[in-house]
Amino acid sequence: MTFEENLSPSQRYAAFRKRRAQEKSIVGIFSESLPFEMDDFQRDACSALSNGHNILVAAPTGAGKTVIADFAIYLAQYENVKAFYTTPIKALSNQKYHELVDLYGNDRVGLLTGDMSITPDADIIVMTTEVLRNMLYERSTTLDALRYVILDEVHYLADRMRGQVWEEVIIHLPQTVKIIGLSATVSNVEDFSAWIRSVRGDTTLVMTEKRPVELLQHVMIQESPRKEPEIFDLYRSPNSEKINPSLIQALNNLDQIARSKSKKLEGKPFGYTKKGRKRVSRQNIGPIRHNTPKRWAVIDELDFLDMLPGIYFIFSRNGCDKAVSQCLQAGLELTTEDEVRQIRHIVNEMIDGQLTPDEMKALHFPQFLASLELGFASHHAGMITLFRHIVEALFEKGLIKVVFATETLALGINMPARTVIVEKLEKYNGVGHVSLTPGEFTQLTGRAGRRGIDTIGHALVVDHNGFEPSAMANLASKRVYPLHSSFAPSFNTAVNLLHTHTLEETHATLDKSFAQWEANASADSLYGMIEDTHRIVSDYERAMHCSRGNFAEFMRIRMKISDIEKRDRRVLKTRVFTSDKARKKAFAELDKRLSALRSKEHNHPCKACPDFAEHIRWGHRWARQTRELERLENRFASRTQSVSRHFDRICDVLEHMGYITRDDDFAYTGYLTSKPYQYDASAYSNQHKAQGEKRTELVLTEKGEVLRHIYSENDILLAQCIMDGIFDNLTAEECAAVMSAFIYESRHDSPSEPAHLPGGAKGTIANAISSIKSHDIRIHLIFESFDLDTPSTIDYGLVEIMFNWVTDKPLTEILRSSDLTAGDFVRACKRETDVLRQIANIAQLRGNTQLKDIVLQASDLVNHGIVALNPLD
Repeated sequence: MTFEENLSPSQRYAAFRKRRAQEKSIVGIFSESLPFEMDDFQRDACSALSNGHNILVAAPTGAGKTVIADFAIYLAQYENVKAFYTTPIKALSNQKYHELVDLYGNDRVGLLTGDMSITPDADIIVMTTEVLRNMLYERSTTLDALRYVILDEVHYLADRMRGQVWEEVIIHLPQTVKIIGLSATVSNVEDFSAWIRSVRGDTTLVMTEKRPVELLQHVMIQESPRKEPEIFDLYRSPNSEKINPSLIQALNNLDQIARSKSKKLEGKPFGYTKKGRKRVSRQNIGPIRHNTPKRWAVIDELDFLDMLPGIYFIFSRNGCDKAVSQCLQAGLELTTEDEVRQIRHIVNEMIDGQLTPDEMKALHFPQFLASLELGFASHHAGMITLFRHIVEALFEKGLIKVVFATETLALGINMPARTVIVEKLEKYNGVGHVSLTPGEFTQLTGRAGRRGIDTIGHALVVDHNGFEPSAMANLASKRVYPLHSSFAPSFNTAVNLLHTHTLEETHATLDKSFAQWEANASADSLYGMIEDTHRIVSDYERAMHCSRGNFAEFMRIRMKISDIEKRDRRVLKTRVFTSDKARKKAFAELDKRLSALRSKEHNHPCKACPDFAEHIRWGHRWARQTRELERLENRFASRTQSVSRHFDRICDVLEHMGYITRDDDFAYTGYLTSKPYQYDASAYSNQHKAQGEKRTELVLTEKGEVLRHIYSENDILLAQCIMDGIFDNLTAEECAAVMSAFIYESRHDSPSEPAHLPGGAKGTIANAISSIKSHDIRIHLIFESFDLDTPSTIDYGLVEIMFNWVTDKPLTEILRSSDLTAGDFVRACKRETDVLRQIANIAQLRGNTQLKDIVLQASDLVNHGIVALNPLD
């Protein structure tokens, strides 16, 4: 009998009320502070977090994942511990910083984005994920009181360029820290959650595919420029997956109109018209598409149908700016007089004397303001941050009705709209035009539908060349996409791991990566195939058993002969030799090997066996299966511990170049594992933990310590240049110019060179660049010899431009002489100041005050004018 069963009904009810009051968790208290009722998935995630679990939340854009992040911060404040909120891009960090300042105040919220540091010792810090990774490697004391880390947009882990940072953070965070991963819906989220559980311990996966606002899919077509565009639903009905027959009929009608127009070209010969246009026959020109609605016409129609505000996704910066110009030329006007006054007032407040007249001219501010006042604007990375913030602020207030944006706007920035317009179902990825993936389409259209404002959101695709309704339906119906690791240890990662881990612990850590988890899963599927093939090979080996000798040995001789005749000889024929003599010698050696093998085959005892014909029949089957077994085992070997093997090749390069050295008398003292903030690999190295046991370890040299503090894609080249003293005797202006090569990435296919080198072809800058190129060439050769992918060649296209900037040339002149946008230029400058600060830190650690003074002065010269604008003010 329980205690409560001895109580009267009234006492039992009082005890129940008391117990419920005690059970009223922090989740309940938090939910009462919200202006809305929490969804089930939000409550489940918050409850799991309050019970000490790590959380992975997979939900569509706009579903309310940030409520869980807000609870984590609320919980941290309740427990008087620190919480970090990490984002993949600075724009998201800036936005989240403002939101949290509004809730908790300036003194309790900090911001760290590499180029900006605000209240870095606050209890709540918003940062980019790279900043947290760097803090972990530097073992920052800021981590002492850290208990919660929110990883926003954690599916960014799949990003080819930056994704590995998320894995490094998840692996290296102290076990006392709970992570809150916020992800888009991905098809293999269970695998991802299982990997986090294997690294971090108890992890709760919370999933929902429910959108808070229903999303309808549409297509806009236009028969001719003289007729109004028409909008058709993609599906027959909201709950149907059948394509709308009216849409199919309308597209067929337009195709017929296009075909009838194209008949005029049939039979016409090749040649050129009087205006120089090429004339071709109809059978060679391919299908002629019907009219594509003009951008301004799309907006005008949506305005008429009360489907604005909208985000119009165009997959190029130039396309976004052209769309604004086209709307201006068409006389499109979406705002009232009162809205125009509000826009002008807000813009003036946000600008507030921050730009000089020259900068306003260079940024085409009058045109920018004119489009804002008419209710539309661009939003892309080519704009300066201040202008993007103005657009975001006006859009959120409902003052501008359309934003023409590149896909970067889809990455979490809080700018929901009633309608999302997608111009095409393909984009240029830097190499060629590729179709959108279901994940990309979902990310874009996820911005449609404002929670609490709209009951329905609209996703609209504009008819375009090659458009097929079935392709759009395929993208719209697949709301998930697989998440795969992009992790590969960098040189900086390697030296930082070796700084705090033994070699064995480092391997154990790398084996815990999601990349290795996926590789192991793939290898597991091969293991069964290998076992089956082993059994078949063994069966065939028994069947071909010969009393005269080893028949498997005889078959291996034959296999080697076949390889020489079918493979090695063909390879030699395609090889380029230094001389005819060398060619003849190579073929002679091959013939010699072949002759020796044929002699072995001819004299093998199995050849004289009376059952040779029967044995050879089974032998051929054995040989086929043996080759299949070798192929499977090679595939298996390439996948197991593949990350560690790649790390070992990196260590070979680092040792060859003098960044690490082997200490054969390393005495284990427990020093490494006693350091905080690192992965506990005790399960992997207990056999080595006897005090004073000697074994070989990889130890950082002075060069390795330099490399450890460089967080740049060109880390090893920059370290070589620092150690070689290339920057020591430059002026600050020259240093700023030369350093731009380490951060600049041209938007062209190949690296560029400056039109003119400041100081001339024999000046200090030219000499520094020559030395850098020599190091770059040597590094490429070393990488090739160690079978590592060579790094991209650095780009010197910003050198002259940067020199002009730090010697006070006007911004109008600087931008006019290049194809850089203002946003690209400012971003490059901020990246450079970040690298210059890293070098100043290295110079201070090495006691090189001369270099420290040079790079700090160079940083100040770069960070002036438009670059120094603080968009948070």
